[in-house]
Amino acid sequence: MENGKIKKTTPPRRKAPARPKSLYSQDELKEIFRRFSIQRPEPKGELEHVNPFTLVVAVALSAQATDAGVNKATRALFAVADTPEKMLALGEEKVRDYIKTIGLYRNKAKNVIALSQMLVDRFSSEVPRTREELIMLPGVGRKTANVVLSMAFGQATMAVDTHIFRIANRLRLAPGKTPDEVEEKLMRLIPDEYLYHAHHWLILHGRYCCKARRPECEHCVIADLCRAPEKTCDVPAPLVELPPQLFGPTP
Repeated sequence: MENGKIKKTTPPRRKAPARPKSLYSQDELKEIFRRFSIQRPEPKGELEHVNPFTLVVAVALSAQATDAGVNKATRALFAVADTPEKMLALGEEKVRDYIKTIGLYRNKAKNVIALSQMLVDRFSSEVPRTREELIMLPGVGRKTANVVLSMAFGQATMAVDTHIFRIANRLRLAPGKTPDEVEEKLMRLIPDEYLYHAHHWLILHGRYCCKARRPECEHCVIADLCRAPEKTCDVPAPLVELPPQLFGPTP
């Protein structure tokens, strides 16, 4: 207090989180994602869905399963049950019948019914738009929530699946012992202008090029920048836009 008046103080500014240490410079990171953006200007998730509810269900079903396998099972399911109410009317036993080709289908069917019930009871049948609320749903973890926030609601997130976890560590892009650690590092390292599409670029790169058993370095557009110890090629593949992603049943 000064001369009987309360002296206003300016709160100290919060320091921005320190950028994680990386083997890649900021310019190299920008170049990596610039090339991905040319290769796939509009990357898309490959799980088929018709609305936010079916997306939640599809992503929850995709744990320890392939997107292709989930799509094959859910095409018929979503044709008859594309809302929480319709899913509840179908019932757990019939849901099991639709998804029995997917691993862990019994427990997943139980979760689908439980999350549908919670959406009706707590969220007026609307898929919530926050991570904190999404992970309240049975069978929905952080990765599923991040996918839904990105694909359904346009939020920039990093859904760390097996592909992203492998690439982040193999390329020494954002090494971490857990998916959460990798997610936190990638969110701070990836340049802002590329962050929204980054998780799809990384997933697709891991699925089709930097494969688990043998990375196809000769087809890699970032081979010259890559710091992976096991890479077999230093010459980047031609930087051309890939054909549009194909969805739906294959002929």
